[in-house]
Amino acid sequence: MPDALAPLQNRHLEALERRYAEVLGALGYDGVLIYSGHPALHFGDDQHASFCSYGHFQHWTGQAGLTHSWLLVRPGQRTTCFVHAPDDFWHLPPSLPDEGWTEYLEVISGRFETPPAVKASRLAVIGDIDDDTARALGAERNPPALLIALDEGRVRKSEYEIACLSEANRMALYGHRAAQQAFLTGASELDIQLAYLKASRQRESDVPYGNIIGLGAHGAVLHYQHYANEAPVSRHSLLVDAGHRYRGYCADITRSWPGPDAAPTFAALITRMNDIKQQLVAALAPGVEFVALHERMHQLLGELLVESELVSASAEAALESGITRAFCPHGLGHLLGVQVHDVAGRMSREGTALPPPPEHPALRLTRELEAGMTVTIEPGLYFIPMLLGPLEAGPAGSAVNWPLVERLMPHGGIRIEDNVAIATNSVRNLTLEHE
Repeated sequence: MPDALAPLQNRHLEALERRYAEVLGALGYDGVLIYSGHPALHFGDDQHASFCSYGHFQHWTGQAGLTHSWLLVRPGQRTTCFVHAPDDFWHLPPSLPDEGWTEYLEVISGRFETPPAVKASRLAVIGDIDDDTARALGAERNPPALLIALDEGRVRKSEYEIACLSEANRMALYGHRAAQQAFLTGASELDIQLAYLKASRQRESDVPYGNIIGLGAHGAVLHYQHYANEAPVSRHSLLVDAGHRYRGYCADITRSWPGPDAAPTFAALITRMNDIKQQLVAALAPGVEFVALHERMHQLLGELLVESELVSASAEAALESGITRAFCPHGLGHLLGVQVHDVAGRMSREGTALPPPPEHPALRLTRELEAGMTVTIEPGLYFIPMLLGPLEAGPAGSAVNWPLVERLMPHGGIRIEDNVAIATNSVRNLTLEHE
């Protein structure tokens, strides 16, 4: 079957070749060798940890599972991919997908536990490489200026990349719909996870990050990592933060649903949090400072806390006193691409570090938005005892409706997350277009 995305991928690869030639030329390199990586052994064991290819290798090939493989980029010469595919009766060697990159690049299959020989007067090698390997190649290992420049080249997505991100969203939403249905039938977290994987056509080792399937109070654990195999007696809520990977590109979607035992206030909060998410998506545009948009989320959250009678002070006071941060400790969103938390979110175009403000240390994106970026927008509202306890004991605690907080505590929390591509004069919500 012909690859329908091949023309877009070819243009993507042409742009990559131009970008690499510009960067390598400016830094004085004749070429760069990119290593896909290799899985690590668990200590004292013969089992390997889960594996994902290096992001810059995926940027060219979209292959998240190719181990011990190499990509050689030299300006003026055809880019070559050395695919590690040795004869093996213990494991099935990788086969090449029917995708445009396999024709565009020169592909050489063989055994490449050690890197291929490369002729270049000044070579860089990037990836999970040790010093001995770099010395044997006569190459500079992971030069910082080169890495910063290549990371910056992944910030603005090509038309091909956005097509892949869109498809990843489409497939992830099959899983979210199946997860919701499983929840409504009384399933456990484990059964909801299995329903998600089946509907989205993934095995657990293929998802771009560990799915978060939180029933009730587990929804307040931001990176909840377990799947209880027994359903709770009371079904207050479900939070699902789960994605899909398509040709290396990641969807990162979160949905929250009230259960049959949910308080009416909680269901209303979900509706209002979705409204807040929509307002923040509508505010995306080139030139917008993401830190300011994150602060706008806290303003809107303060208004919601007052409106829902969780807080008796003004929205401004809730923001200034830190009340909103106790109810939402994470950032508004991040860059998205072949990595879920894609590179260069805290770096300017010129390579200057842009750390998050002290009051928002978890914010992963601190730069000005540009056309071509794809970002997540994920406002949240949580009932986290570890954060609410100190709030109650402090001076701002008198403004909080603690009896209502106590009634909502078993519901865990709410997060609504969409993936949005920013263009010059518009935004494209890659999640809602498939929902």
